[in-house]
Amino acid sequence: MTTQENAAVIRRFIEETINQGDIDSAGQFVWDDVVELEPFPGQGPGLEGLKDVLRGMRSAFPDLRFLVQEQIAEGDKVVTRFEWSGTHQGEFLGVPATGRPVRVWGVVIDRLEEGRLKDTRMIMDTLGLMMQIGALPPPAH
Repeated sequence: MTTQENAAVIRRFIEETINQGDIDSAGQFVWDDVVELEPFPGQGPGLEGLKDVLRGMRSAFPDLRFLVQEQIAEGDKVVTRFEWSGTHQGEFLGVPATGRPVRVWGVVIDRLEEGRLKDTRMIMDTLGLMMQIGALPPPAH
């Protein structure tokens, strides 16, 4: 697949699986043995572990929406800078629902094989997220 085709796979995964909430569609974009190089706390292995994380995110933030802000593709890798938003309406990492809106920036580096995700590494502003939902105090001025 070309670099542009790989980038399109990632955009379709974001739109169909994450934004539309069709978690079961992940299998068409992700290998069963996908490796999360920086796993989410408590994330299990492979595709099923990824689906569990996505279900948890959608449960905590039912209006979850990822927006691709920038994407760079080279060889078998796609780097996507994104922002996600949602309303904290369910427990998240032990924090009960607050009803607060959040906006969280991040970058994900995906490596694809034969048009599907083989390994991935997401870096996101978890500290900022936890401050937005009140789990941590904001910095003193």
